[in-house]
Amino acid sequence: MSALRWGHGASGLRRALWPAGRPGPMAEEGAFSAVWGSRRSSSARPREQDRRKDWGHAELLEVLEARVRQLQAEGVSEVTVKRVGMARRLPASGGFQPPGKARTGPKGPAADLGDLWAQKLNKEKSAMRKRKLQLEGKLQLQAQDLDCEHELRVVPRLLDAQLAGCLQHWEHGPPQSLQEGQLAQLLQETPRQPSPEATLACEARGADMRLEIQQQKLLAFLECCLLTGHLPLAHHVLVTQHSRVRQRRRLTLAMYNTVMLGWARKGSFKELVYVFFMVRDAGLTPDLLSYAAALQCLGRLDQNTSTIQRCLDQMAQDGLQPQELFSGVPLSAEEQAMVLRAMRKAQPTFSPPPPPPQPPPQFNTSPLLREIYAKGGPVSYPKSHLPLRELQNLFQQQLRVEMATTVAVESVEQARVLTEEVLRARNTLQQLRAEWVEALCLGLRNLKASEGCAARAGRPTVFPFLCVLPEKELAELLLQTLQVLPPQGESLLSLAQQLGVRVFSRHAVRRQRLSSRVRALRERYHQYVRLLASDTQVEVPRLPRQYWEALGPPEAPHEQPWPLSVLVQLGKKLAETLVEAVRMPGSVAAAPQGPCTLIPVLYHVYSFRSFRQIGILKPHPAFIELLATAAEHTLTFEAAEVPMLCPPLPWTSPHTGAFLLSPTKLMRSLEGTVQHQRLLDSCPPADLHGALDALTQLGNCAWRVNGRVLDLVLELFTAKGCPRLGVPAPASEAPRPPEGRLPPGASPAQKAEVRRELARCLKVAREMHSLRSDALYRLSLAQHLRHRVFWLPHNMDFRGRTYPCPPHFHHLGSDLARALLEFAQGRPLGTRGLDWLKVHLVNLTGLKKRESLRARLAFADEVMEDILDSADQPMTGRKWWMDVDEPWQALACCMEIARAVRSPDPAAYVSHFPVHQDGSCNGLQHYAALGRDSVGAASVNLLPSDVPQDVYSGVAAQVEVFRKQDAKRGVRVAQVLEGFISRKVVKQTVMTVVYGVTRYGGRLQIERRLRELSDFPQEFVWEASHYLVRQVFNSLQEMFSGTRAIQHWLTESARLIAHTGSAVEWVTPLGIPIIQPYHRDAKVLIAGGMQSLTFSQSGDTSQKPNTLKQKNGFPPNFIHSLDSSHMMLTALHCYRKGLTFVSVHDCFWTHAADVEVMNQVQLLTSRPHAFPKVCREQFVSLHSQPILHNLSRFLVKRYCSSTRLRSPKHSKNLWMGKLQDTLKSVPKTGALDLEQVKHSTYFFS
Repeated sequence: MSALRWGHGASGLRRALWPAGRPGPMAEEGAFSAVWGSRRSSSARPREQDRRKDWGHAELLEVLEARVRQLQAEGVSEVTVKRVGMARRLPASGGFQPPGKARTGPKGPAADLGDLWAQKLNKEKSAMRKRKLQLEGKLQLQAQDLDCEHELRVVPRLLDAQLAGCLQHWEHGPPQSLQEGQLAQLLQETPRQPSPEATLACEARGADMRLEIQQQKLLAFLECCLLTGHLPLAHHVLVTQHSRVRQRRRLTLAMYNTVMLGWARKGSFKELVYVFFMVRDAGLTPDLLSYAAALQCLGRLDQNTSTIQRCLDQMAQDGLQPQELFSGVPLSAEEQAMVLRAMRKAQPTFSPPPPPPQPPPQFNTSPLLREIYAKGGPVSYPKSHLPLRELQNLFQQQLRVEMATTVAVESVEQARVLTEEVLRARNTLQQLRAEWVEALCLGLRNLKASEGCAARAGRPTVFPFLCVLPEKELAELLLQTLQVLPPQGESLLSLAQQLGVRVFSRHAVRRQRLSSRVRALRERYHQYVRLLASDTQVEVPRLPRQYWEALGPPEAPHEQPWPLSVLVQLGKKLAETLVEAVRMPGSVAAAPQGPCTLIPVLYHVYSFRSFRQIGILKPHPAFIELLATAAEHTLTFEAAEVPMLCPPLPWTSPHTGAFLLSPTKLMRSLEGTVQHQRLLDSCPPADLHGALDALTQLGNCAWRVNGRVLDLVLELFTAKGCPRLGVPAPASEAPRPPEGRLPPGASPAQKAEVRRELARCLKVAREMHSLRSDALYRLSLAQHLRHRVFWLPHNMDFRGRTYPCPPHFHHLGSDLARALLEFAQGRPLGTRGLDWLKVHLVNLTGLKKRESLRARLAFADEVMEDILDSADQPMTGRKWWMDVDEPWQALACCMEIARAVRSPDPAAYVSHFPVHQDGSCNGLQHYAALGRDSVGAASVNLLPSDVPQDVYSGVAAQVEVFRKQDAKRGVRVAQVLEGFISRKVVKQTVMTVVYGVTRYGGRLQIERRLRELSDFPQEFVWEASHYLVRQVFNSLQEMFSGTRAIQHWLTESARLIAHTGSAVEWVTPLGIPIIQPYHRDAKVLIAGGMQSLTFSQSGDTSQKPNTLKQKNGFPPNFIHSLDSSHMMLTALHCYRKGLTFVSVHDCFWTHAADVEVMNQVQLLTSRPHAFPKVCREQFVSLHSQPILHNLSRFLVKRYCSSTRLRSPKHSKNLWMGKLQDTLKSVPKTGALDLEQVKHSTYFFS
């Protein structure tokens, strides 16, 4: 079994087995195409009709063979059936032996029928064999044609008649004309400004998303052709596209430059001139890269001085300096040498500019980070607990893992007894996989031939992308995909996209492996870990990013990701190859002797999700049965899905950091979304230092597995699970659909009830499968890393919120997932550490939420017997830990407390256990601080109090006040609700209001809570939920008046910005640029094959914004960007003070001994303040900035510039004027004194 899962596909109740390689069934009239497949037309191209005819013949053959076997087996008293000799497959050629001589017997109708069937069968088999040979011959011819690259088009067809005549004269002139400056003449005659046609094309590019997608696809095709050694094919496609008027508008200067650089590297001057002719014909102006290609080619060919000099003169006229060729163009050292050779031939005294000196360290100028980057002042950056040599060895292990691209992990599923049946199934699987690899390699070769033939027709195809990896590696990747398909199947679109992404990731790793980067990385990393190792010291303490940058120049340019359309098209072709090539015997238990029918392992069906029709690839039940019988004990993960075995690379740019070789995004986003990356690339590097250093700090925290907890979880997991404790049950525990048939006279209501029950059982079974698989991956990885130290590299989403990169095993998961992890580096508890462990345990139970810290500590002492019993006998004792809010974390804490209290000196006990400090409704805390709202601040513990304030109980109390008033006035629903308004009923709505929940969403939340109350009259649920959501919003308006005003201002600002045609952008207080990725969908069609795919691309700035999502998303996203800024500030200051720190958004983790340093919460208020108040001070420092006014100024500058205000459209001017007025109307603030936050015990607790 493998762990390469990408979703939980589902199919409807109507399923049909469809043989591999055949086109999908006709979609019903009115079916939607979208992501879910296109409606098939009844008409087909001739080639497709031939294929369908072949498929029809194949079906007929199967029917004929079955009928012959039936006739042979029948015994009829009146009629003796003439035996028909069956043709046997030749093992080598795949043909058939002629049937043996038939026995003679009495003649009759049955005998005649047998003769007819046999003759028909032989005739059809013979015809199919001939057609197969013809098809194989055609494929061989196509492959031979593909190798004949000299037949590809080289000479362009120019649309400009004068230029076409010039080209013909130059081409047929004397040979020396190639050396006489035709290139320089072309450069001189190239228009300095684009032609009107080119201008129109540029305007169309900005307005037409489909055109932009086509351009991305074509440029990626040309670049990949150069990488895979198919430059003539790239030139041929470029020439073909240029020769067609309608397709020429797709071409950009970057495409011409790409092909020019390819010819320059080969020293092919003639082909280079052809490309320059096309550049001039397109009305484009050569740029620095164009001149670099020309000079590089001239340098390789040792051209005469006059030609080179005329090129240089033209560069000067265009305002380009020769020195820029060595600094502003991405050329390799060898290419720069060729350019320099040409330069010195024309100008012998020319010398390239010296390498730029190492730039001085740049620092973020934000006042919030002034202390972090101050040169003076005491710092005590934390060191790893591991020595230098061990860290270097761990780097070598991680490097081997990433170079292998996959990791094999033993499954924790209970191993089956190795019976003869299991061994036979495993042997069968092994034999089939060997055959499948060969079949897939053959299928991939045929696919390459087919795609190469299509590319020769002048269309960009996936041919070069199929060449980036060896065929065997692609075949193994496809088999890994097959291994993990769920029984209910997988969406073809999802499967295609994930296959494309995995091919690109392996291609990126392979390129680095084949280059010199690995050696350079090894040397640099070995120096870098001197900063972290426990047995080394550096002269000047630095942050990891600063130390890494000081070790050498920036890394080579990153691998440019392929466009989403390419990824989907490539993955779709690979998936279709998998369907066509992989087959297995129809009966696994059948003996190997004798004829055996092969069936497709995968088949393509259509199903409905909601009202949309989608195409699904489903594994055959026989294959699922074979996998279940074999019960293989190995999972396969991609290298980037597993925690790292060494400290991650520090983040130094938006492209560099985290894994050693595997490509990782700094800002995670949907595939195909480029706007976030563009913003990061255009941002001054120093502005990102705060985010880069915070992510590096989070990733540098070393972890280990809590072995005792893991053993207990595995004990339950390998039995029948325990859903009550978060351990999913196996599939055998899923509810079974009702057995038996309905009586003939069953009513429609009975039938409907059976259908509902069947659908419910299927839904529950799929959910259980999903949860079980997720737990299997997590627990298997935990067991795999049981005795290892590991690290979790981090990146962030578009709001700045941080997440671990490995998806299956990390601390952001459920209660069970968090309980499995603890810090690899321990710290002595000290004088207060044990008390903080006790308080943390009580917090995990949820039993004393309204009590003071002293009361919680006293409660922990009262239940110490239960704590120790839970630690000693978790499964057989009183099981106190099972009845709390977070049982597994509570059990782990019980075990840690037991070890500490039983140690000779609890203060000296080295604890690895992470203690949490949670914000009190953190979103409302930020709103109250923004609005300086004293009433709201008191409700969310921004002000000092003796006991924690519970905003949810406060809202419930306010709602009860409103209810009593309405009940006195005779409002029926208010009277019905008496005694039912509680904290639990309103909590979810209050919690999510700050994140933009609407009244409709809040009503659904309250409705669910009311339905859970068994004694509430259910006929009033709808009316009561409407009433309560209105009162909850009214209560929040009363309690958080400043919050509602800020929310309204943010929402209205985003609505007006979206109406002007822009997406909302802002910059966080730490300098991270943010843009909301909500745009109207653009449909992209990938046609052909077993199913046409149409997917949506909605995350690009060239599309109009989605006004509803922009306005509803701005308030919660803005608050998320503030809580991430607070977390990053806290992380950086904790790192500066030598603390271990990680976070789960607004939940901060550190050692028990360091809680008072991080959060400055005193269990005894009389104790003097000995440490700086890191968490509180950073919150106060953040909100001491004029955040709303800074936002207003940024938005006015971004969206209300003078040029935008002078729009020729009167209606747009009205919108812009209203927008400017709204943005400048910043909500007024209250009189809250933020300094009081520093003295609030329960701000974070």
